[in-house]
Amino acid sequence: MKIENAVVIGTGMMGPGIAATLALGGVASTIASRTEAGAQQGLEQAWRQLSQLAEHQLIHATDVTRVRMLLRATSSLETAAAEADLVIESAPENMEFKQALFAKLDKLTRPDAILTSNTSGLSITAIASRCQHPERVVTTHFWNPPHLMPLVEVVRGDKSSDEVVEAVRALLAHCGKVPVVVKKDRPGQLGNRMQMALVREAVNIVQEGIADARDVDVAAKLGFGLRLPVYGVLEHQDLVGLELGRQICGYVAADLNNDPKAPALFDKKIAAGETGATAGQGFHEWPAGLATEVRARRDRFLIDCLRRGVVASASPAQRKEETKEAVPLW
Repeated sequence: MKIENAVVIGTGMMGPGIAATLALGGVASTIASRTEAGAQQGLEQAWRQLSQLAEHQLIHATDVTRVRMLLRATSSLETAAAEADLVIESAPENMEFKQALFAKLDKLTRPDAILTSNTSGLSITAIASRCQHPERVVTTHFWNPPHLMPLVEVVRGDKSSDEVVEAVRALLAHCGKVPVVVKKDRPGQLGNRMQMALVREAVNIVQEGIADARDVDVAAKLGFGLRLPVYGVLEHQDLVGLELGRQICGYVAADLNNDPKAPALFDKKIAAGETGATAGQGFHEWPAGLATEVRARRDRFLIDCLRRGVVASASPAQRKEETKEAVPLW
């Protein structure tokens, strides 16, 4: 399935970076927004992200001009979608909105065009339920920030075709990403299922007074989190041995939070107005400017990992075949 023209719907945190990624892979990409001004802002954001990649030698400076020529902006979704081989939706996480949008895209696009959603957890089967051709619909969940994070989750809907899943996986790999295929359409997909289990237990630890929020985050960042980029969760189990792994898991699991709902501490903090960084207080205090500083620190770390080639393959067998050189991105 040849993918030469793409449309990315949305100009928030994700859309511009997704469009820039596709353009880096040689795909002419149009950023679509409801207004010309919004579309232009999204385009300029994609340009800035390309400049950031070049500034840190993640792409050649000479590539920026070439890639920028593959990026466009429009407020006419109808016109852009009619010519697209691929449409990626990156709009607000609202099921009714997405269902209506995909039903519209199903009619606007050619029958062989691929339709994907950047949803981080909604069911792609449900999103495609109003489409006449649900076999061409899958999830492409990019992680934030999308121009830096290597992972993209390709989630199969109940009716997604093998051909479409493979075409999307191959395209993302060609664009420098590390795609994983999620075989079942379940809440939270793959990465967020694991992340939400961690969030629930982290909040529960604070709620029960086992440790405070600062030490919880220090333990995550400087303990198991520090080795995760090159040493996966299940690799660790294999290396310590499944007998020991089962013993520890069985002992600790009995004391973990397994409530089928969010811990009550969320509600308590929200009721007190402690809703996070924008409010100045959440699990941590957030004085003015600190959120921007933390995001910048995150991006510097990601850039350093990419420059050093700290991008692990999906399995030990694949890593065995790699050279010691940096994993090529773009």
